[in-house]
Amino acid sequence: MPVAASAVYFLNLRGDVLINRLYRDDVGGNMVDAFRTHIMQTKELGTCPVRQIGGCSFFYMRISNVYIVIVVSSNANVACAFKFVVEAVALFKSYFGGAFDEDAIRNNFVLIYELLDEIMDFGYPQNLSPEILKLYITQEGVRSPFSSKPTDKPVPNATLQVTGAVGWRREGLVYKKNEVFLDIVESVNLLMSSKGNVLRCDVTGKVLMKCFLSGMPDLKLGLNDKIGLEKESQLKSRPAKRLPVAIFMSVSLTWSLNMLLCSGKTIELDDVTFHQCVNLTRFNSEKTVSFVPPDGEFELMKYRITEGVNLPFRVLPTIKELGRTRMEVNVKVKSVFGAKMFALGVVIKIPVPKQTAKTSFQVSSGRAKYNAAIDCIVWKIRKFPGQTEPTMSAEVELISTMTEKKSWTRPPIQMEFQVPMFTASGLRVRFLKVWEKSGYNTVEWVRYITKAGSYEIRC
Repeated sequence: MPVAASAVYFLNLRGDVLINRLYRDDVGGNMVDAFRTHIMQTKELGTCPVRQIGGCSFFYMRISNVYIVIVVSSNANVACAFKFVVEAVALFKSYFGGAFDEDAIRNNFVLIYELLDEIMDFGYPQNLSPEILKLYITQEGVRSPFSSKPTDKPVPNATLQVTGAVGWRREGLVYKKNEVFLDIVESVNLLMSSKGNVLRCDVTGKVLMKCFLSGMPDLKLGLNDKIGLEKESQLKSRPAKRLPVAIFMSVSLTWSLNMLLCSGKTIELDDVTFHQCVNLTRFNSEKTVSFVPPDGEFELMKYRITEGVNLPFRVLPTIKELGRTRMEVNVKVKSVFGAKMFALGVVIKIPVPKQTAKTSFQVSSGRAKYNAAIDCIVWKIRKFPGQTEPTMSAEVELISTMTEKKSWTRPPIQMEFQVPMFTASGLRVRFLKVWEKSGYNTVEWVRYITKAGSYEIRC
């Protein structure tokens, strides 16, 4: 069920009402008094952002020195309510030059009331896109002297965006050079036992795009996911009508290129979520990502992979406790990606006991030092080539104590890294097609990045 808000209040830290808007008559005008009495004055603002008082529910969030309170009298979607608040604040900031506080609200009463009437109708959220609303609410807000410089006004043509299916992109965009930048960014999460057994391993990834395209282009993205390839092969095997020679040559060339790119590994994507611009009907039928992109930078999709993860590093630690005052630490790190590739900013944190007094190191690559603040030996390698095995040896001297020795619970070794042009999941872009009725040429750029999420090895 959507929000179905009965009222929205903007309060300062003292509880004074700055702006309020009643959308339904199922709540009284004194609801804000209940919020002050039962929530603000009882010091329970930080305990839970959702409170039920009588027959009404209060959803509230603090932004800067302003509380935004949504009052509902029926069962409502809490996540949708807070999403509305976040999007509304972003909208106000776009009109106020990046500022949203008590002063900005007091200086823009009329504009805020006009926006509240547009973004919510009878308690139901509507379009909150700043790019679209600025097409027909052209009033400028009072900007803070510290806000950014106002941008150029968009083309005043809002018919397609307001009434059509493409509410995230405006017409009339023109670029001298049409370019598309696509980044696949993955985070590897690993937990490995001291015996080398993988206890938990998964990859969370996202596809980021930055589009500078003229007109209203239609993009089609193909990945090497298993379901998409199976669906595409089914569509290709169907008998088709005879095509003209030029079109047939184009299709054959594209199909040959796709077969060349897809001859390697196929993967299975889990928990896929898309940007609102993606045509879900076409994805369900053809398993291809088709969309009309927003202008500029946006997140096209997110995914997770739990099977067939290709770990970029293998860590082989050996820690020996020699009596009560000495330890030997030997760590070997092997990079398993290609020899022509390299990792950047590799940091390995090897834990040591709190009573460490002195350390000495020998490293085959990079630098190492003891950090007493985190009780770790920090080994840093600025540039880590593929198919190499640098090692680190350390002697640790401990402070001898008269108290009974307690067994040291060894925390896991942690890694930080970034590997360009490598994906732990094996995800690859098979094709990225751009079609626009004017037929201009487009330059596509694709980049892969793998980072460490939670990369831990028990020792």
